[in-house]
Amino acid sequence: MTKQPFIPLKLPPSIDYSSLLMKIVSARDVVSRYDESVKKLPNPEIIQRSIRTKEAVLSSRIEGTQVTLDEVLLLDAQEEIDEDTQRQMDYREVFNYRKAIFVGRKLLEKKPLTENVIKELHKILLDSVRGKNKNPGAFRRDQVWIGKPRASIEQATFIPSPPQEIIGLFSDLEKFLHLEKEIDPIAQIAIAHYQFEAIHPFSDGNGRVGRLIVPLFLYEKKVTAYPNIFVSEYLEENREEYYSRLKDVSENGKWEEWISFFLDAVIEQTKRTHLLVERIEELHKELHEISHKFNSIYAGAFIDALFQAPHFRVKQIKKLSGIQNNQTLYSLIEKFVETGVLVDINPKISRNKIYVFKKLMRAIA
Repeated sequence: MTKQPFIPLKLPPSIDYSSLLMKIVSARDVVSRYDESVKKLPNPEIIQRSIRTKEAVLSSRIEGTQVTLDEVLLLDAQEEIDEDTQRQMDYREVFNYRKAIFVGRKLLEKKPLTENVIKELHKILLDSVRGKNKNPGAFRRDQVWIGKPRASIEQATFIPSPPQEIIGLFSDLEKFLHLEKEIDPIAQIAIAHYQFEAIHPFSDGNGRVGRLIVPLFLYEKKVTAYPNIFVSEYLEENREEYYSRLKDVSENGKWEEWISFFLDAVIEQTKRTHLLVERIEELHKELHEISHKFNSIYAGAFIDALFQAPHFRVKQIKKLSGIQNNQTLYSLIEKFVETGVLVDINPKISRNKIYVFKKLMRAIA
């Protein structure tokens, strides 16, 4: 018997929230406490790059990339990237994901999370990486299926919506994203995430886009002050259950079980990120408390720049810190190396040196 594509029902689904209410309240409480902690930081931007980078690494890893967080930050410090190696191609995927988070926030300051915004983010994600020849920024026009490598459609584990259904289904999804009567935004994005993956609107990159719209949606709904509620680490650790829960919605209508799993992901991952923020904040305070030892009025600006680029070349840290005088900058770097805050990763070379802020790397690893 020929397998048929799956066409999800229109939204919203009929859901009994009675068993989920306590977990929804718990999720909102965890997210709220985390968000307040971020907003109280003297400079919230000091944590944003580290958190975005970690999420980009983990979300891309679900799709098969192997590059590590340390490698990404080291490659960030390179002035030019040769994309001939697999590691550097993996880096490009992570770079794109991180850029999409940043651009998504900027877009949502001007317009709502619509089909066009999501297509624009998809185009960024697939720029010069796997899938670059699969119509980035456009809905697919062919039938696709999900299964083991080189599996035929008859061997597929899931066959998403046929291409002719995508426009209507996505329009329905977009309307659902902007419904105001849903019980809670976190439950709402859980439903939307499932629906997006079931539609599978693009030829490639659906997983990354589906995970990306989670923090952006919660940011748009003002649940958080920044788009930084990420779930990729939890989903990667619980990959089998993740796919099983999605499949159970499609085959058995088990919405409550899927939403419960998604709420667990938000709760657990947000708690972890909250601890990460606290570690970064503590390190930031620690350095500022001893900044007077460096005998420079620029030490504070230099420290803030380090948190945005824990691996850096002089040119990069100069731009981030705003320190224009080269002699002042080199003197500060030398003092930070002498005190052990920074490490010169190759002291034998005299040009194009790369320095590493080891304590931050240990905090975010």
